[in-house]
Amino acid sequence: MPVDVSNLPTLQLGDIEDESSAMLRARGVAYIREFARISGAQTVLKKNIATVVLAIRKKHDDWLGRTQPYRQEVAEMYREANIPPDSMDNIQASVRYHIGNQLREVLPDDELRALELKSDGPLARSQNQRSTNAALLSASKLSAEASAPVSKGMQKTKPKSGKSSKVSERVPEQGSDIKATADHLRLSHAARQLVEQLSPDVIADHMTDGQRAKLDEELAAIQEAVAKLRRRTRKRRSDD
Repeated sequence: MPVDVSNLPTLQLGDIEDESSAMLRARGVAYIREFARISGAQTVLKKNIATVVLAIRKKHDDWLGRTQPYRQEVAEMYREANIPPDSMDNIQASVRYHIGNQLREVLPDDELRALELKSDGPLARSQNQRSTNAALLSASKLSAEASAPVSKGMQKTKPKSGKSSKVSERVPEQGSDIKATADHLRLSHAARQLVEQLSPDVIADHMTDGQRAKLDEELAAIQEAVAKLRRRTRKRRSDD
């Protein structure tokens, strides 16, 4: 079965669930071979391989993929693809990830509970929106606090020589160095929390090549900024 990767749609289970086992296996073999051959459409291919495997599970009434007949059929599909062994682990790990997400899309909550599966799939777990929003909000708040000026010092007055009138004389600002130090420590912690929200699975399995390239540019800039700061922290530690 030839695959046109230039305009490859993302399959849904309903698109192929009525295909014969032989047709599903041929489709899976074609997708696996293309996955090993090209890189531009790998995200769609991984999702489509997962959809094929899910359709095979449905035919065997084996949503968890544990029965011997199902395992034999899928193993045969991978063998027919005849791809290098060093590529197999990567493909199968990605396929399992997408199967986990698709199961949550096609099965109702009561069936998921009956199968002892959590309602959140791998994607939902890796993209905990609450923690992401909390990290963004915390970083935004800390950034605003750090950029706010220290309140001006108190004013005191003293009499002008020969006169009873008073003029104000400003006391030097106090605590600006303490505030800056505290802000830096809190900002660095917030920066770490933000970076930890980035999921390798989302990057590998959901981003396009262009999106990954853009993210790589941003991460490189972050790495450069961090390296510049660490030259200061390491220098001070070595001087102690």
